[in-house]
Amino acid sequence: MAGQSSRTTPKVVVLMGGPSAEREVSLSSGNACATALRSLGYEVVEVDAGPDLASVLIAEKPDAVLNCLHGRWGEDGCVQGLLEWLGIPYSHSGVLSSALAMDKQRSKDVYRAAGLPVVDSIIALASDVRADHIMQPPYVVKPNNEGSSVGVYLVHDAANGPPQLDSDMPDEVMVEAFAPGRELTTTVMGTRALGVTDILTDGWYDYDAKYKPGGSRHVIPADVPTEITELCLDYALRAHNALGCRGVSRTDYRWDESKGAAGLILLETNTQPGMTPTSLTPEQAIACGISFPELCAWMVEDASCHR
Repeated sequence: MAGQSSRTTPKVVVLMGGPSAEREVSLSSGNACATALRSLGYEVVEVDAGPDLASVLIAEKPDAVLNCLHGRWGEDGCVQGLLEWLGIPYSHSGVLSSALAMDKQRSKDVYRAAGLPVVDSIIALASDVRADHIMQPPYVVKPNNEGSSVGVYLVHDAANGPPQLDSDMPDEVMVEAFAPGRELTTTVMGTRALGVTDILTDGWYDYDAKYKPGGSRHVIPADVPTEITELCLDYALRAHNALGCRGVSRTDYRWDESKGAAGLILLETNTQPGMTPTSLTPEQAIACGISFPELCAWMVEDASCHR
């Protein structure tokens, strides 16, 4: 833990909550991590991030921050910049990599430059998307800088008209060619890709499917050919490194098994994976023999500035 003070027991601030659309998930992640760290003897302060965050952190003087914020401000480089300014070691990715990974279109540019497979997408005005089909269905519409399937619309082949996006969607959105197939994901922890999970749902893998009990079933290790497992592990590490990620990240895929290896495409890399009771990253760590408290401790001990 770079910059640790002389305290016998390290003091860790667990950042959670915040003002993003993923506030409730962040609170769940933060509470779980705080409990885990306390079980290992850390001094833990839970902080619900608000406009006074800088003054709270200055007053607390933590040895490290475990960042459990999700969504805008928490994983787009904003809070990372504040922590760099204050000189407080923190977990997960740094300013640039967080901002890159959060911007889905720019992260795709990075993937392409690294030779990683993605589907076509464009950035369009939400008003234009509501007015007419921006591309031939099926396609997906989503915010360019949110996570956890917040505000995702699937436009089917048989759609009679364009999607009627909610009024709270951003002015600009991503319109992406729909990638059929199975939902797979791989966590990277430092320099190690942990495994491959197959995510099974009765419908679209949306926000409720991710976070509500019973919303999805996770099969780990995924029952896929060895070639696909190896590709997922390789692609996740390459995406992690190409974006400049640090600590823990998770890369999501769609795999059209009818096309074999050519059917595996990257969707996005999450630099702040969920740490809730139903989250994928803790499950993959456990499958590798790493307990949840051990995973949390590793993230704290890995914390630093200049990430």
